[in-house]
Amino acid sequence: MPLRRTILFTMVLLGGWHGLTARAQETNKRAIEAQVQKSLAREIMGSRQALADTIELCREAIPRMPAVNTLEEWEKEAARMRADAFNHVIFRGEARSWRGAEGKVEWLETMEGGPGYRIKKVRYEALPGLWIPALWYEPKDLKGKVPVVLNVNGHDAEGKAAGYKQVRCINLAKRGIIALNLEWFGMGQFRNDDFRHDQINHIDLCGTSGIATHYLAMSRGIDLLLSSEHADPTRVGVTGLSGGGWQTIFISAFDERVTLTNPVAGYSSFLTRLRYFSDLGDAEQTPCDLATVTDYAQMTAMLAPRAALLSFNAEDNCCFASGHALPYLRESAEPIYRLYGKPRQLRSHVNTDPGTHNYLVDNRQAFYSMVGERFFPNDKAYPWKELDSDDEVKPAEALAVDLPRSNLSLHALALKLSEKLPRLAELPSAKEEARQWRDQGRKRLADVIRLPRYDASVEVSTHERGGPVQVTHWRLKVGPWTVPVTEFKVREPARTVVLLKDEGRNAASGEVLKWLDEGARVLALDPFYFGESRIAERDYLFALMLSTIGERPFGVQAAQIGAVARWARSLRPAEPLTIAANGPRTSVLALASAALEVTSIDEVALNAPLGSLKSLIETRQEYAKSPELFNFGLLQEFDVVQLAALVVPRKLSIFEAKEDARKALGPLTPWYQTWGSTWSPFAAREQSVEPSH
Repeated sequence: MPLRRTILFTMVLLGGWHGLTARAQETNKRAIEAQVQKSLAREIMGSRQALADTIELCREAIPRMPAVNTLEEWEKEAARMRADAFNHVIFRGEARSWRGAEGKVEWLETMEGGPGYRIKKVRYEALPGLWIPALWYEPKDLKGKVPVVLNVNGHDAEGKAAGYKQVRCINLAKRGIIALNLEWFGMGQFRNDDFRHDQINHIDLCGTSGIATHYLAMSRGIDLLLSSEHADPTRVGVTGLSGGGWQTIFISAFDERVTLTNPVAGYSSFLTRLRYFSDLGDAEQTPCDLATVTDYAQMTAMLAPRAALLSFNAEDNCCFASGHALPYLRESAEPIYRLYGKPRQLRSHVNTDPGTHNYLVDNRQAFYSMVGERFFPNDKAYPWKELDSDDEVKPAEALAVDLPRSNLSLHALALKLSEKLPRLAELPSAKEEARQWRDQGRKRLADVIRLPRYDASVEVSTHERGGPVQVTHWRLKVGPWTVPVTEFKVREPARTVVLLKDEGRNAASGEVLKWLDEGARVLALDPFYFGESRIAERDYLFALMLSTIGERPFGVQAAQIGAVARWARSLRPAEPLTIAANGPRTSVLALASAALEVTSIDEVALNAPLGSLKSLIETRQEYAKSPELFNFGLLQEFDVVQLAALVVPRKLSIFEAKEDARKALGPLTPWYQTWGSTWSPFAAREQSVEPSH
């Protein structure tokens, strides 16, 4: 840049040329804006770095098969994994009481099915107030004890009315087996947003295990089957496709009443999923903290010595293709079956006709064959091939089961749980009590978000040459993560601002210019899941992966922000440091980060903040849009106003607050008065985008 032009920009920025024409000022303003926008758009660490960091962290954390040499050692490990899964994953919070509740069963219409069987409509409670519609396929002229099979289904819009599922249940009934065909959340009669699977993350937010709803729906189904006087408790099967395959392995691994299991194209090890992203599972398949206890490889081994048929499809066009999903599962389970001396109890079947994602005739016949071998070993009349039943498939309307009008949904359940949360909603008015509440609250927050302790160090720094604004691009190593930061300044600043924006730093030019206008040094940061640190493909599924290994995306982000704040403060100890967040997601993060980083962060400024975590539940917010906010148990302890209260006595400024946020954050006024501090609620801000002269 020519010297004269450089001097021109400098004089404009420092106020040394008051006579500059309006046209020249506009030209300079545009040059500044263009430089800031271009600098923010610059890639610092690469689009796949966040993915690589996530995979590496998860790979190290996922448990491997234990090294056992005896049956006694294995059974001790299997018992521990089951107990830990129940206590630390499936039944937490209110789910403990659901587990002990006595579920009701109501029998409704009996339908004529077809030759040799009838269909009974039935509904049962998975947990108090949440009824599951189901179809009971029963052989006519039942005598003595017969096998029972729980039939679960996957992500099929037709739900329990899916033709291939009806045919399977009909075939089981014609073989003298009682088959229960239950509806799955989000499918068939439950196909609406109130039963969307990520609603279990809303339940998690309240400190109760959302996965319990899935587990109880299945275990109560087994209860129902075994309540029949004709049920043989030694012959209990479970089978299903895709999400039904996941349900099959999940219930069969932990409920030892299941004696024969056939998951079809429904799961793989967490380790496998880190290589084959098609296998990454939804909320129910990747439940919070499961991988702190076990992996699906161990769960497959936990089926031993019971009969297991692992069915996969060779050319699966959805997920869990046999070539990558099956080998590690067999490799893990086979040694355990050998310890029991029953290697033939573990079978596998690879479907090649049609080989795509299916539970059609070939896969069904493999199941019938396994049922015949294990449940009817001496019956020479048992039919191994499918009995033609296509004409007996009924329309969904005919199979609909009436449900109570007051039936709870997953959404209603989350709403109900959130009503009295957080547990300590009132802020203490006495200062000493308030001090204790604040100090204890900070410790509790660190526990709830599983806050790691990271330090930040510089990997690469790049300085831009020329232009009216001094710009440095920092690639920081923050614990196991790589974090991009772009620094801006126009003169020697009086303070530092760490800037966050929901849309990422690439979209933060307006905010950068405002802070530069106020004379600040600005560090525009993309923590995990924002901007350049967002995973480009199937991103929210990796947030679920972090949660299942015991990390919390919210905790990771807060730790990254805290580490960057400490690093920035160490470079310029005399400059006060502000965390400035723009948007509902980063506003919550900024409050938590400031609450936990007491010595480095002096002030918090929020623009358009979230008023309450409860709004996520009330509006049925999708997990994928803000995964970190669904931190397990966060709302049980803190809402946004309690997080804000942990910032005292430091300054808190709020701009552009909507009416719901104004109302929710109103209690902060007397709280700050308790501390003798001030805050700036709902302030207006000058909209200038030009640095001051």
